[in-house]
Amino acid sequence: MRLNKYFIVLLLLFSPLLVWGESMEQKEFSDVVIPEFPLKVTFADEVVDLDRLDMYERFDRELTTLCYMHSSTSLAIKRANRYFPIMAPILEEEGIPSDFLYLAVIESTLNPRAVSPAKAMGIWQIMPRTGRELGLEVNDDIDERCHVEKSTRAACRYLKEAYDRYGSWTMVAASYNAGMGRISSELEKQFADHSFDLWLNEETSRYVFRILAMKEIFSSPAKYGYKLKTRQLYQPIRYTEVRVDTTIENLALFAQSQGISYAQLKEANPWLRARTMPDKSRKVYYIKIPHKDDLFYTKRKFTAYRKEWVIDKK
Repeated sequence: MRLNKYFIVLLLLFSPLLVWGESMEQKEFSDVVIPEFPLKVTFADEVVDLDRLDMYERFDRELTTLCYMHSSTSLAIKRANRYFPIMAPILEEEGIPSDFLYLAVIESTLNPRAVSPAKAMGIWQIMPRTGRELGLEVNDDIDERCHVEKSTRAACRYLKEAYDRYGSWTMVAASYNAGMGRISSELEKQFADHSFDLWLNEETSRYVFRILAMKEIFSSPAKYGYKLKTRQLYQPIRYTEVRVDTTIENLALFAQSQGISYAQLKEANPWLRARTMPDKSRKVYYIKIPHKDDLFYTKRKFTAYRKEWVIDKK
């Protein structure tokens, strides 16, 4: 009887594995799509030749990784529908190529509240000191690194300065990760002309290729397994801006006076970091109040910022 009991226990433990093994034998591995890509891609009108073996494999690594990071890549496409319409016109006004939108995507997955272990914050993942140098207000109460429009303009200031130094947008992108000082120093030490030829830490070596790979996926998501419908994309939200030039002692009460919840106020204004908004200097701020209809899924009109992002039937 004891042996029979042990046999039953073992059968119960291993039968799922036996069934799984059998199903795996029957499953066709063609379901796993290995993405193919051209041997030349572009970034900000600069041609990146992938024929060189190391360039090919570095791009392939990032494209394959992003193709199978399903949750974050899907979220990036969904959020882009909300934030690209805000960010793209600012890049154009500032003279920055629109491909830098993909830099923001890999920095934060387009999450305005994203924070790194190194304390970089916002969609553009700006460090506190850098933010202040770029003209952003960064303190315990207000952190404009989380302000989509202001942080985008701040990032543009850095990108333009870097382009003045390097004259190459791909090198500008590399410097956004490593810093201009590091890129310039390594170019000199390694007798190189371009950041693609540098031996750098793994994160920086992968950085620009991750941007290029994200651009490739965004150019045709369905080709790489991301089949979204317009109704699944996060829609832009309309706001009324309230001009404020004095201290707000209680943001929850302020939100209530505007007909929204404190949570909705914070969601619309992630740069408000505390429960109050001190303003002793009478600086002018504009607080966004979302249109009520835009807060309900069923009341929305659904649009796609780029038609290639969706597979809706015509």
